[in-house]
Amino acid sequence: MDYKKAGVDIEAGYQSVELMKKHVQETMRKEVLTNLGGFSGAFSMEAFKQMDKPTLVSGTDGVGTKLKLAFLMDRHDTVGIDCVAMCVNDIACAGGEPLFFLDYIACGKNYPHKIAEIVKGVAAGCKLANAALIGGETAEMPGFYPEDEYDLAGFAVGIVDEKDIISGSDLVAGDVLLGMASSGLHSNGFSLVRKVFPMEKEALDTYQDELGATLGEVLLTPTKIYVKALKAVKDAGVRIKACSHITGGGFYENIPRMLPEGRHAMIQKASYPIPPVFSMLAREGRMEERMMYNTFNMGIGMALAVAPSDVNAAMDAIKEAGETPYVIGEIKDGEKGVTLC
Repeated sequence: MDYKKAGVDIEAGYQSVELMKKHVQETMRKEVLTNLGGFSGAFSMEAFKQMDKPTLVSGTDGVGTKLKLAFLMDRHDTVGIDCVAMCVNDIACAGGEPLFFLDYIACGKNYPHKIAEIVKGVAAGCKLANAALIGGETAEMPGFYPEDEYDLAGFAVGIVDEKDIISGSDLVAGDVLLGMASSGLHSNGFSLVRKVFPMEKEALDTYQDELGATLGEVLLTPTKIYVKALKAVKDAGVRIKACSHITGGGFYENIPRMLPEGRHAMIQKASYPIPPVFSMLAREGRMEERMMYNTFNMGIGMALAVAPSDVNAAMDAIKEAGETPYVIGEIKDGEKGVTLC
């Protein structure tokens, strides 16, 4: 008996590392002090000493059951972007600059080329966020996961000067809510999505006129990464007073997280176009509107509040960064919460 006969192929692990090296290398920043394959990753903080009070911010998350779509479609090069996005968007929400990222892949069987495809997506996400992929773990766990399945999670660390942390504490009535368009479902609500749509390859590969693509393509569209857009707003001299990453729990859970006590968000539902996948979901799943807004991002992946005088500059900066902004509402005095009208 040996480890390979027990289901763990050490040689496959070595091959996976070799195949992913070129993708990882593309994410390197000058602050990275270690090479892939070590026991830990080292990142120099020397460049940030000029900050008054340098503060680390962190985020961790996974892709969730969206991975089931990747298994069915045998497409593994985009879920890594989702994994990075779910972590770095949270960091950017606090005003932080993502610095580095680590991934964790647990699988039933290590297929080196599949693992390399997953990491290729992680590296693509890291490049979009300007974060270095400085380490990770691939755990082969036979008997725990089916041979053709895996789980993917990640962890990111960023930095912000304490005075620049976005906390919502200075929000006042009259501040304007901006929303940045999502790319679709992002990485939330897929346990419900998989109950609504048929999870069969033939159905997923079928072109849908309503969507302008196959159902599978739309569902697997990776999560938007808003790091560059939020940095562009800051670089334009705009103070982002509050910020919310619209993830699981949709508008009703996430918008209040950006508000202090005594402030209420009013959002106009007709202020932006809702991607057709959400209308299709609501119809096929016979879901009430409140359930949709309480589960999905409904076309807005990131919301931010700015002073009325900063709206035009913020909108221009977001557009310049390649994202699509909308004025979606305003802040009122009142009980902490959100009203959609």
